Amino acid sequence: MREMKDSGIDYIGEIPINMTVVRLKNIVGISDGTHDTPQYVDAGNNTYPLVTSKHINSGKIEIDKAFHISENDYKEIIKRSRVSMYDVIMPMIGTIGNPALVVTSEPFAIKNVALLKCSGSYYLGRYVVYLLNSYVAQTQFELVVQSGVQSFISQEKLKNLYFPFTANYKQIVDFLDSKCTELDSITSDIQSQIETLEEYKRSVITEAVTKGLDPDVEMRDSGVQWVGEMPTHWKLNKGKYILKYLQKPVRENDGVITCFRDGEVTLRSNRREDGFTMADKEIGYQGIDVGDLVVHGMDGFAGAIGISDSRGKASPVLNVLNTDQNKQYIMYYLRSMAYNDVFLALATGIRVRSCDLRWNKLAELLYPLPPIEEQQAIVQHIDSVLERTNAIITDKKQQIETIEEYKKSLIFEYVTGKKEV
Repeated sequence: MREMKDSGIDYIGEIPINMTVVRLKNIVGISDGTHDTPQYVDAGNNTYPLVTSKHINSGKIEIDKAFHISENDYKEIIKRSRVSMYDVIMPMIGTIGNPALVVTSEPFAIKNVALLKCSGSYYLGRYVVYLLNSYVAQTQFELVVQSGVQSFISQEKLKNLYFPFTANYKQIVDFLDSKCTELDSITSDIQSQIETLEEYKRSVITEAVTKGLDPDVEMRDSGVQWVGEMPTHWKLNKGKYILKYLQKPVRENDGVITCFRDGEVTLRSNRREDGFTMADKEIGYQGIDVGDLVVHGMDGFAGAIGISDSRGKASPVLNVLNTDQNKQYIMYYLRSMAYNDVFLALATGIRVRSCDLRWNKLAELLYPLPPIEEQQAIVQHIDSVLERTNAIITDKKQQIETIEEYKKSLIFEYVTGKKEV
């Protein structure tokens, strides 16, 4: 058994006698990118990528998605922070942490992220990434990160964070690389299963609202490209004949309702308050009641279509509808159009991955209409499948969370020397 000593820091605990506790600035040099916003330009000759915190995801730098700046702006930025192979960059604003190792020799600049200079050492860079992904770092982030509109950590506070350090860090890196690769492979497989289940849910909805539940029913051509054949006894009608566009007054103390892309329509306070842009004046705001059918005028193409579970108010970008048909059936039919990119195909605007779904378009769409009793049966079938499938998805997401927690524990145990490679 190795001899251990007290590190002197509660969140690190005991460490081996050959390990020390040092400040981060004693391991690597630290600077940061520009806090100004250079003018963005189109990618081309004599331009350079500008990486921000939003371009660092899951430990990877998405340079292909970065902004571009001119050569002159690039030269000004790198006077203070030239990025080199095997350096580490980490967001200092927003999602603190999430460090990424630079694995490209292609030049790029950074904005609002910390640059940890690792002197061209792959092993030191990887070791620093593990340190910053450990509970040791997370505990300190919670203590020193400043809150406001966005979370923020200063370069000075980052420099003075405490971490365990050992001359044997290369062995630790090799071991953790091997173990974490195995865990990441399992996570990737589970995530692939979740994506397959999500596709299954969408296919069930589309099949049910366009073909019904009886595989032996007589079919006919609907004349609608995205519907194809539908049961012979179904009718086909335009939205303006089956839907009613509502414009309700706002009541005092109404909270703000949002229609989310996953189809939930609820008070913003029921879900989250951050990340929204609030209007200075509620011009055109309308009332929404429990049970109203809501179609987001801008995000409906992505599935922001649902039935409100709350009373509140919303901007006029939300279409509030009523119908004598089964509301859930109409909701599922509209969602099937979103899932199959029908709304995008019908779009006439120039905004990327968006389309205008105002009442005038919803009114002219054709809706396949089974008898009311059959609509109810279709809704019950879809609800049942979604309930079972969502339960499986929830379980798989919990598996991923468990694996991630285990990985963090593994990293903590080895970077603090509590377990020996």
